[in-house]
Amino acid sequence: MTVKTIKIFRKLTDCYSNLNAAVKASLWFTVCSILQKGISMITIPIFTRLLTTEQYGVYSVYQSWYSIISILATLCLSAGVFNNGMIKFENDKNRFASSLQGLSTVITIVLFFVYIVAMPFWNNILELSTLFVVAMFAQLLFEPALLFWSARQRFEYKFKKLVIVTLMISFMSPILGVIAVLSTVYKTEARVLSFALIQICFGLIFYIYNALKGKKLFDKSYWKFALLFNIPLIPHYLSMNILGQSDRIIISRIVGSDKAAIYSVAYSVSSLMTLVTTSINNTFIPYTYKAIKEKNYNGIEKNSNSILIFVGGTVLLVMAFGPEIIKIFAPAEYYEAIWIIPPVAASVYFMFLYPLFGNIEFYFEETKFIMIASCFGAAANIALNYLLIPVCGYVVAGYTTLTCYMMFAFAHYIFHKEVIKKHIPNVKIYDIKFITGFSFAILIAMILMLTIYKNQIIRYSLIAFLLLIAIVKRRYIIEQMMTIKKINKK
Repeated sequence: MTVKTIKIFRKLTDCYSNLNAAVKASLWFTVCSILQKGISMITIPIFTRLLTTEQYGVYSVYQSWYSIISILATLCLSAGVFNNGMIKFENDKNRFASSLQGLSTVITIVLFFVYIVAMPFWNNILELSTLFVVAMFAQLLFEPALLFWSARQRFEYKFKKLVIVTLMISFMSPILGVIAVLSTVYKTEARVLSFALIQICFGLIFYIYNALKGKKLFDKSYWKFALLFNIPLIPHYLSMNILGQSDRIIISRIVGSDKAAIYSVAYSVSSLMTLVTTSINNTFIPYTYKAIKEKNYNGIEKNSNSILIFVGGTVLLVMAFGPEIIKIFAPAEYYEAIWIIPPVAASVYFMFLYPLFGNIEFYFEETKFIMIASCFGAAANIALNYLLIPVCGYVVAGYTTLTCYMMFAFAHYIFHKEVIKKHIPNVKIYDIKFITGFSFAILIAMILMLTIYKNQIIRYSLIAFLLLIAIVKRRYIIEQMMTIKKINKK
């Protein structure tokens, strides 16, 4: 190790030591999230080769249904309401956490009895066997305990234990999955049950831990507080989940689980960018709030344009590398997934765009607009999929997803105009002409990319051009990101 390297290492160490607890925690939570998602992505090429497309499709459908049913079975009690409770009941955090755990348990058990009463009916609706649905409810029963514990660790900036637990789960789940799949001819069952088992075991540990610390699973006041806070948000949570998960379920029902598997791989790969866009938006939210408070509206407009260009450029690169990405992540039978990547990648751009408008609604506490847009988007997605998939094939699901997120962005644009008109009239926050023009450019680029997918020379030339632009404009991009960070530190 050279002297220069040692000096750089010491500077980084000193810089890290000077960070406050909140910043350190935020840093480690981000790193942990990236590692968790990264490990998950690395396992895709393994399981797409160990399982047939039909087997992988069943696993994808299981995960999709779990995401949707968990909202009804747990009411997302580990989300916003839990953080509010940590502040409101700061002197009784343990009992509050165990009480919400008890409430989640009761709701899950009630829902399980609803399932037992008509098992054949629900199995047919879910297109899953009784074994898989029972495993799902076992996971729903115990996994919230892990989520409650994790939420509290984040709230109190206790990142060390959370990072260790998260990485343990992230490594153990695929390792057990590979061993299980290789050890039996019942490969679908092995993949689903091995995944559920890890979540159940860790959840059980923290279920006992939370219960022993709180010593009370029922508290009338806490249950009432949680229900009144979260029930109005369920349509929003459910709609957003349906928008993200219903494609695979509908494809499996109409076309088959093998096509659901192909779509799932394309969607997972394309959505990897959400790690970047979510991090950017998490940075931009406090910046937006502070800028509005300080009436620095021009700053929001300028920086939002720069960030949209960065996100759009990243989206275009993913589109351009679509064929190569699919070859890395899956065997030949998944290759037709390349035609799904462009629309889903473009969807990620609009997933980033609509919160820009939504942030204004949240700032002025006009959250009713959020629910309206969410429900409308989810309903449109389901309707379009059932209407178009039988006629155009399962690939059209990528375009219905894109269409719904575009509608989402437009709806939030309309709502944010109403909010501005009500609270800060005659103020312009975003450069709508630029946003509209750039959004159309993304759509045109998507269409262009589809036409040149088979021509590697043109496609690689376009990739080189995009990378050249990024290199030339690197200082400008860095300056804009640093501006946001500086404002956030004020």
